[in-house]
Amino acid sequence: MKQDPSRNAAYTVDCEDYVHVVEFNPFDSGDSGNLIAYGGSNYVVIGTCMFQEEDTNTEGIQYKTLRTFHHGVRVDGIAWSPETRLDSLPAVIKFCTSAADMKIRLFTSDLQDKNEYKILEGHSDFINGLVFDPKEGQEIASVSDDHTCRIWNLEGVQTAHFVLHSPGMSVCWHPEETYKLMVAEKNGTIRFYDLLAQQAILSLESEQVPLMSAHWCLKNTFKVGAVAGNDWLIWDVTRSSYPQVKRPVHTDRACLFRWSTINENLFATTGYPGKMASQFHIHHLGHPQPVLTGSVAVGSGLSWHRTLPLCAVGGDHKLLFWVTEM
Repeated sequence: MKQDPSRNAAYTVDCEDYVHVVEFNPFDSGDSGNLIAYGGSNYVVIGTCMFQEEDTNTEGIQYKTLRTFHHGVRVDGIAWSPETRLDSLPAVIKFCTSAADMKIRLFTSDLQDKNEYKILEGHSDFINGLVFDPKEGQEIASVSDDHTCRIWNLEGVQTAHFVLHSPGMSVCWHPEETYKLMVAEKNGTIRFYDLLAQQAILSLESEQVPLMSAHWCLKNTFKVGAVAGNDWLIWDVTRSSYPQVKRPVHTDRACLFRWSTINENLFATTGYPGKMASQFHIHHLGHPQPVLTGSVAVGSGLSWHRTLPLCAVGGDHKLLFWVTEM
């Protein structure tokens, strides 16, 4: 893996508005293309993209918008449902959003006549993370500044509710054992809950605040990563409740942490949008320095491609994509 000094994205896609959040679909949708969703000030766009890294007939990136959904309020978060299928008849597009009005919206579309959404209400402050259960897609977990983690069914009924000690920043579902949920709090505590017993079973401590983002490594669920203060931190839950490795990375406070979906040693972090640009880094645990550094004009959102070492970040009227070598 050679050092890439370049700060420019490998690919860009122009958008009509500032992009607040971007998410690749992490599930196989049965189509050769990759579903991607991004959200702006009052809309969500669903599109597909194909990259030359996965298809030799593609030059650079091939992007196509499938549908734009009116949202009416700023989109803060997007989560894909595993029920999304492009190879079924009719197609099924299912995702949920969190918004500036503290509500969750559950969208269902067949990309033709059926375009519905349901509002899930209950949080009393901003929602910082949301995720579908990855097996059946019948439940949604969300965490909020209101010091709660809530589990909802698709009818919008709350099936569980955990009181937190500080704002909830991130929530992740175990990819196989779907009764396990990870919740990261701003005060630096990461707890794992047993949803059957509805109680905490394990906790980790960052010893640094504010913890802004945490992520469960899906390639190796003993690994948890987070950013707190200016640093990134990695835990091995079998060894200690304190981080095994940590390094300073963003001078202006770190913002987001995401593990690669294909390599348990690869992850990305972003800094806060500064006056001009925010920093974006891809790290490999075998390297002391970031293996790729990018700069994004007021960047926000961070998501890894499902099968490539490729990251998407939202920017000013742009989606930006960076590719790293494994």
